[in-house]
Amino acid sequence: MPLVMDTRPAAYAVIIEDDKILLTRWVPTLAGYQPGWTLPGGGLEVGEQPLEAMGREVFEETGYRVKADQLLGVHAAYFEADDPQGRPFCAFRTIYRAHRVSGSLRSETQGSTDLAQWVALKDLADHFYYSLVDEAARLLGYRDAVDLSSFYRKKAQG
Repeated sequence: MPLVMDTRPAAYAVIIEDDKILLTRWVPTLAGYQPGWTLPGGGLEVGEQPLEAMGREVFEETGYRVKADQLLGVHAAYFEADDPQGRPFCAFRTIYRAHRVSGSLRSETQGSTDLAQWVALKDLADHFYYSLVDEAARLLGYRDAVDLSSFYRKKAQG
C-alpha cells in the first residue's frame, strides 16, 4: 500500500551578517505549537521555482531583497497527522545561503510570521526556535543551533 501524505515544497534563506542571523517568528495556527523562531522563507506558489520562492518569501517576511550565494541543501521533515482522519505531512525544504541587496527590516503583517529580527548568533541558543534552525546549522557545518551559538559565544569572548 503506498504511503499517502501531504507535501509542501518550500524555500528558505540563511542570512548572516555581523555575527547575527536573520530570523522570523512563526505564529502557528495548529494546536500544540507555540510561536518560535525560524528561517525566513516559505511555500512555493504554483509554477514557482525554489530560488524564486526564497526571494519572494524573504521579502514578504522581512522587507529585504536578497540574492542567493549558494544552495546549502534540501531537507525533508515529517510530521504526524493533526487528527486521526488526517494524513502525515512532509515539509520539503530547499535552503539557500543568501545576502541582502536592498530594503529595510520590517515584519510581515497578516502572514504566518509576525516578527523579523536579527539575532546575535552567540544568543541563538537562548531563543525558542524550530528544527529548521538546527538544520541550517548542520548545513553550515555545526552539530545543531546550540553548537553554532556556542561557537559564536566563544568567538565573542576572544
